Amino acid sequence: MGPSEITQERILKTAARLFADRGYEATSIRTIATKAGVNQAAINYHFKSKDGLYLEVLRRALRGLTEHQLSHAQETQAMPREQALGEFIRQQLRPLSARDEVSRYIHLFYWETVRPTAVYRKLVSEEATPFIGFAVDLMRRFMPEADQRTLIVAAVWLMGQCTVFVRHREELANPPVSLASDEAAIEWLTAHISAWALAGLAHAKAGSSSALN
Repeated sequence: MGPSEITQERILKTAARLFADRGYEATSIRTIATKAGVNQAAINYHFKSKDGLYLEVLRRALRGLTEHQLSHAQETQAMPREQALGEFIRQQLRPLSARDEVSRYIHLFYWETVRPTAVYRKLVSEEATPFIGFAVDLMRRFMPEADQRTLIVAAVWLMGQCTVFVRHREELANPPVSLASDEAAIEWLTAHISAWALAGLAHAKAGSSSALN
């Protein structure tokens, strides 16, 4: 890695930390430059603008949270559908036990929940398709007769059942929930969400079958 790449990496890591701590709006290019030990011209050279830098930070975060599942997609698809559902949920919950960099990724997306940006919308439109497709394929195994809109909504619903625990893990670690974030807690939560999702999917399939009759 040459000096230019080292500088770029330092800028990205510093920006990820600051954006995660403060959110997009409250983080200035000047602050990022100071904390990274570079001048603002270096940031403009590598990333063009604050939006360009933020887009790259978000892209890293999204890939960091989804690349493991996508790289093991074929293995998951080869499993019986109930096992595949459990594995999908388990991997969605995996960041619960994460530290450091992955924790920052979670914080970044938390900020996007409360103060969404146009940069994030652009990223999702460009980058989220493979992962949504993976989730839709899983839902299709349970609802083969459903149309594409129903399958996409089902995929988003399933991810939402997991995301709420990951994005709010710090609040949920406190009373009254007191949810742990170790491996045992992830397995416990995986089992329950899987059971509830399977029950809901069975009901949805039964409902669609009766509607067709």
